[in-house]
Amino acid sequence: MSQILVTGGLGYIGSHTVVELIEAGYEPIVLDNLSESPLEVKSRIETIVGHEIIFRQVELCNLAEIDALFKEFPEITGVIHFAAFLLVNESVDLPLKYYHNNLLSTINLLQSMEARGIRNIVFSSSCTVYGTPENPHVDEDAPIQPAESPYGNTKKMGEEILRDFAATEAVNVLSLRYFNPIGAHSSSIIGEFQDGEPHHLVPYITETAIGKRKELKVFGSDYDTRDGSCIRDYIHVIDIAKAHILAIQHLVEGKTTKFDVINLGSGNGSTVLEMIKAFELATGIKIPFELVPRREGDVPAVYANIAKAQRVLNWTPEKTLEDMLRDAWNFEQSLKHA
Repeated sequence: MSQILVTGGLGYIGSHTVVELIEAGYEPIVLDNLSESPLEVKSRIETIVGHEIIFRQVELCNLAEIDALFKEFPEITGVIHFAAFLLVNESVDLPLKYYHNNLLSTINLLQSMEARGIRNIVFSSSCTVYGTPENPHVDEDAPIQPAESPYGNTKKMGEEILRDFAATEAVNVLSLRYFNPIGAHSSSIIGEFQDGEPHHLVPYITETAIGKRKELKVFGSDYDTRDGSCIRDYIHVIDIAKAHILAIQHLVEGKTTKFDVINLGSGNGSTVLEMIKAFELATGIKIPFELVPRREGDVPAVYANIAKAQRVLNWTPEKTLEDMLRDAWNFEQSLKHA
């Protein structure tokens, strides 16, 4: 049973990936500093998998703590690196917080991996590296644009650090560029926990549906799209998690050397208004919304070309948009009764 270190393993995508790793026969070593995720997620994961998981509270910005972790678990064969601050608006207000945490944690992790001879790392990246692309159907060869936020810039710079380090042949890297992960585990036991203002569209929709919010604000109705609202690519978090299993297998088997990037999305774009209608069809619940002016920095349209993921990882999303929205709604309802 191969041990895989999962940093940020109690976060949204991390927790779902831990479950999928266990179901695929791996033993995840789950690391989190609990700054963004509650410890309760650990027990929720254990409820799903039916046994206790290995968890350590570690601060990645402290190199000694990472060294101690690798010393405790010398059989780790690969790393899936989720840990990062991720709020776009907060990063604009507190850029140094984001540059310090997201970059130093990655550098420390790589230094400790090199010292232990651990060569394989899957990096949690983002479609934000594409900025406002000329062609909204983005493939991995699209030019990297100036970042729209310090958060986005930490993903861009993180990839550059990994690429340069991989060029020394110290590590092999797959950087997975997510588009818009949504949904939750089918059990409704884990999902996207939100503390305060939601970070993404779908939690806004579900919180409006359950009555936490009076109405949904749709930012922009005059974009050059099918209905005037922004187009994004939404992908089920379980499909994203499964791609990480394939990615770490790909690295451990030596099929990618040095550095490569892969898009993870559905391959299709949905407008904000289409998402509202899809939620209403999936649940039968009407969502009140208001059309308001555009937000600065919003890209009109972006969605993934996933041909490379299909070719390299043999990965194709299995979940439909209806699955994503239904699972997100079921999880929202479970929180109300928790």
